[in-house]
Amino acid sequence: MKQYNAIKKRYPDALLLFRVGDFYETFGEDAVRTARILNIVLTKRGNGSENETALAGFPHHSLNTYLPKLVKAGERVAICDQLEDPKMTKKIVKRGVTELVTPGVALSDEVLQSKSNNFLCAIHFGKRENGISFLDVSTGEFLTAQGTSEYLDKLLQNFNPSEVLVPKNRKKDFLKVFGEEYHTFYLEDWVYKQDYAYETLNSHFNTKSLKGFGIEDLEEGIVASGAVLYYLGETQHHKLQHITGINRIAEDEYVWMDRFTIRNLELYHSTAANAVTLLEVIDKTTTPMGGRMLKRWLALPLKNIEKIRKRHQVVEYLINNPVDHQKIQHHIKQISDLERLISKVATGKVNPREIVQLKNSLEAVVPVKALASNSQDEALKVLGDNLQGCDMLRNKIKETLFEDAPVNILKGNSVAKGFSEELDELRDIAFSGKDYLNAMLKRETEATGITSLKIASNNVFGYYIEVRNSHKDKVPEDWIRKQTLVNAERYITQELKEYEAKILGAEEKILQLEQQIFQKLVIWIGDYIQPVQQNAQLIGQLDCLCSFAQHAIFENYCKPEIEEGFELQIRNGRHPVIEKQLPPGEPYVTNDIFLDREEQQIIMITGPNMSGKSAILRQTALIVLLAQMGSFVPADEVKIGMVDKIFTRVGASDNISMGESTFMVEMNETASILNNLSVRSLVLLDEIGRGTSTYDGISIAWAITEYLHEHPAKAKTLFATHYHELNDMSETFNRIKNYNVSVKELKDNVLFLRKLIPGGSEHSFGIHVAKMAGMPQQVLHRANKILKKLEQSHGMQDNGAVLRKSAEEEMQLSFFNLDDPILEDIKEEILHIDIDTLTPVEALMKLNEIKRMLVGKSLKAKA
Repeated sequence: MKQYNAIKKRYPDALLLFRVGDFYETFGEDAVRTARILNIVLTKRGNGSENETALAGFPHHSLNTYLPKLVKAGERVAICDQLEDPKMTKKIVKRGVTELVTPGVALSDEVLQSKSNNFLCAIHFGKRENGISFLDVSTGEFLTAQGTSEYLDKLLQNFNPSEVLVPKNRKKDFLKVFGEEYHTFYLEDWVYKQDYAYETLNSHFNTKSLKGFGIEDLEEGIVASGAVLYYLGETQHHKLQHITGINRIAEDEYVWMDRFTIRNLELYHSTAANAVTLLEVIDKTTTPMGGRMLKRWLALPLKNIEKIRKRHQVVEYLINNPVDHQKIQHHIKQISDLERLISKVATGKVNPREIVQLKNSLEAVVPVKALASNSQDEALKVLGDNLQGCDMLRNKIKETLFEDAPVNILKGNSVAKGFSEELDELRDIAFSGKDYLNAMLKRETEATGITSLKIASNNVFGYYIEVRNSHKDKVPEDWIRKQTLVNAERYITQELKEYEAKILGAEEKILQLEQQIFQKLVIWIGDYIQPVQQNAQLIGQLDCLCSFAQHAIFENYCKPEIEEGFELQIRNGRHPVIEKQLPPGEPYVTNDIFLDREEQQIIMITGPNMSGKSAILRQTALIVLLAQMGSFVPADEVKIGMVDKIFTRVGASDNISMGESTFMVEMNETASILNNLSVRSLVLLDEIGRGTSTYDGISIAWAITEYLHEHPAKAKTLFATHYHELNDMSETFNRIKNYNVSVKELKDNVLFLRKLIPGGSEHSFGIHVAKMAGMPQQVLHRANKILKKLEQSHGMQDNGAVLRKSAEEEMQLSFFNLDDPILEDIKEEILHIDIDTLTPVEALMKLNEIKRMLVGKSLKAKA
């Protein structure tokens, strides 16, 4: 326990798995947490004594089962192993932490998700700008950037790191700016020093400067990157040769989307239960590399028109050449996770079966390379030409390992026959024993005349010769008796013991030799890390483009035109997610959108609740986003003047934890949009101002729209609103045009046509929607009465006053006069009751309302 406490003191923030014999044990608070997370038995050590402590453990061979559960629960786990053979010492076995596994530093397949990166992130708070760095140890991807807190917030939302490293002295700043949703670990402040970061990075990459990586001007980003590498060292991850470079996330190369937009468009996660995201709909990738890259492309749509067009060209070629498309996809499906396999090679955590998977995956790359290189599309040819055949690597693995090599090298039979003469000889000795023993049996039978001799073995004393009691007198004198049975005797001979020693020695040597050969192979493969990583990147890209082509064919998407101008024109556009949720056979109602900076900069969309205003806003943003990430789009025709920023203000939710109301959240998000406009921005606003009183809301919405119209950027804007008063703006501001989502009024209902047509709308049909939602009849009837009175008194300044006046008038009507209008009111109330749908509670409420009217009138009459 002294040894345990000394090691635990060095890792106070981690659960310490302490190897004792065949078990990993945890003690004290660690044991309590471990037992709760793993649902294993919590016991006690030293029960009743003053050294009593909680104890929980599991067998060492179950580590791969239990470790992922601890890490997924957000725990940092220090694995403390025995550093020497217990048989070789009479003292306490030396122990030490061999690995510190944390949520952001995990290599286990049980912890990782194949189509998601597992990023470790570090944040550095600078004087003017902040730095950020992301590293996925499992793939070797290393990225850095710097910018405002808002930019870092967007990146955190996009990359969704498993763990974030923060300086201890900036803990409050981090929580204030980025919230509490991330799993954080706080490092000492001295780690975040510029000279230390430069030294750490140059030492790792074996360079004298960072200019070759194009990040030398990112001083704050470099500091964050240094903190990441420091943390890897602290967690005992020293084999990092697969981290071969560091790339900058260039803010000016990708479309800007703030965290609100990413959330509102539900790109890859949603707050709503069972909601379908855009990623789920468009992801037809077949490899882990492709799945991870698709997420990256979705998070960072391109602004470079040439790069976008090249992606479109490849997708178009694949659509027009279905045979090539199918062949490429067929071969890509055979490719395992090249990035993570080669990373396991670098970290020394690879097993024989995974090496064979690496070889088989590289063999599948060969036909893909041929198909791409021989295609008629230039961009696809470049992809093919850059793929590496890795012939020597594949041949080396093929001649070294069996195709069906086991997962565990200790199980033997991993190294192929013919690779090592010494190994083959040892195998002959170890595994040709049956022939040798048969020959010995035949020889001894002839020499002794005992026809029922049998040679066998057991775990107690190895090989033996068994003789039935009826032949005991024929046993030679040099045989040594080892065991007496009821009907037989068991003997050993000098020859048999020598043969046994030979076999056992051969088996031990076989295991040693196989391990040596395998380790040499793993080290040799280390020279191929960069070519394999390059293949992984290119196969990921090709997988994404094949996915785009497949989705475009199945869903009838069109090729968008990306231009230098500023116009946005969509003909018969559809929402890529909603159209997939429609019942079979129900067509999606398509809509046209045209926006520019000269004639129709702002479209004011009015229309009823549930008519589809929000869907039109979202589908416009998603079509632009899909187009600029290189995909075809759900429409008949699309022309896009390249967009550099997409802003959305859709939906509303309280941020109670930060003390912000719905309206405050709405104003924060809208302010962020107005302060970051550019000439190529696309702005989508939904129901701005509804979080406050009607007249405040109308005033704010009017002022925001006017600001957007008069701003020099002339940002293209779609504005969905309930405030019909905003339709009047088109008379004053020439680039604002009114549209509405059409409906067809029926006798007692309304039919939503979901078609965007020119002109404003005057009705919201809110009561019809309430009826569709199953609102009690009494409420609907009362709402209709109030609505009529409000409409009659539309000229009044205070709608609340209209309601109050209405109520007072009802109470002041003369009741006792038979011609009194109140009788008409009561008659109307009763006639409008639908007895078939009225619940007992609603009936009592209706009766109480009529009674209140009568009692009120009676009291008035008495007065």
